[in-house]
Amino acid sequence: MNTKLTRVFEGEISTKGRRFAIVASQFNRTITQRLLDGALECLKKHGCDVVNNVDIFYCPGAFEIPQVVSRITLSIRYAAVICLGAVIRGETPHFDYIAAESARGIGSVARERSIPVLFGVLTTNTYDQALERSGGSVGNKGWDAALAAITMADLYAQIPFSDEREKNA
Repeated sequence: MNTKLTRVFEGEISTKGRRFAIVASQFNRTITQRLLDGALECLKKHGCDVVNNVDIFYCPGAFEIPQVVSRITLSIRYAAVICLGAVIRGETPHFDYIAAESARGIGSVARERSIPVLFGVLTTNTYDQALERSGGSVGNKGWDAALAAITMADLYAQIPFSDEREKNA
C-alpha cells in the first residue's frame, strides 16, 4: 500500500506532558511488585517523571482491577492506565474465573473509555512462569505494558474526535 496517499497515525515513544496511572494487584505481591518495578523503570527511561506524573493504585486482586480502572478512567488526569497483576493456576477452577473476568473487565473498560488501558496481568500455570515473565528470562511484562501505554497515549492524542460526545466520553 502506498502510504503517501494515506494519512498514517503511529504512536511515538514520548511521555512529555503526560500522566500515567498504574493499577496493581496486591495478590501475588512478589510478582506484581516486579511488574510494577519494570513499568516504572520503562516510564522513567522514556523521560517520565515518575514521582510527579505516575499514580499507583493498589487493589486486593486481579478481579478488582477493572473496578478501579473504571473509576480512574472517569478522570481526565491520565494519558493511559497500566493494569498489573498475576493470576497463577492452582488446583481448583478459581484461576479460570479470575483470569477470564479480569481480562474481560479490563477489556470492557478499555473499549468504553477514551483513555488507553493496557493489560499487564500475567496468567500463568506456575509461579516459576510468573517469575520468568516479571523480570526473568522472558523479560518483564510490566515494562512491555508501560511501553505500550506510552505509545498508545501518543496515538490517542493524534486521533481527531468526530464529535463532542466522543470527546467527552
